[in-house]
Parts: sequence; C-alpha cells; structure tokens
Amino acid sequence: MQQPQIVLYGIKLVLGGIAAFFAIMLWSKTRDPAWMSLVAGAITSYAGIVFDMMVDLGIIVPGGVQINGIPLAILLFTIIPPLFFILAFILMLVRSR
Repeated sequence: MQQPQIVLYGIKLVLGGIAAFFAIMLWSKTRDPAWMSLVAGAITSYAGIVFDMMVDLGIIVPGGVQINGIPLAILLFTIIPPLFFILAFILMLVRSR
C-alpha cells in the first residue's frame, strides 16, 4: 500500500469512527425510524471502510459467493449504506406531510 493510500485510510477511519460514535450516541437517544435509518447507514458505511481497508491490506480475502464477478461482501457493503440513507430520506418526507 502506498503512502497516500495510508493517509487517506487514516482520515477515513478517524472521521468515519467519529461519525459512527456520534451515530451510536444518537441511536440511544431516539427511536424514530428515519433517524435510526440514518444511524444504520453511517455505521454500515464505517464498517465498509474497515472492510475495504482489511481487503487492501490482505487481512481478508473476499471470496465465496460472487455476483457477476463481484464478491457478495463487497457488493453488500457498497449497496446497504445508501439504501439506509434512501430509506431515511423517504421516511422523513412521508413524515413531514
């Protein structure tokens, strides 16, 4: 791994960790489905960053089930966070009417 990649992963891990920490703090304060979806999106996004870093470092080798040549774990960590954000925005829009 090159030096710029290490710096970028460090930034992503620190800022993503702070966002995930505050998301968990918010989760304990609210039970609103829209906010819980935003929290889930932030946490799964951070988990995806950690997973990507572990794959790039060679700690984890994604394999097993593949969909069109893409490992299922990578596909899920790419798709799930935006789905949680979309759900949260839809719930907020529906609630505000």
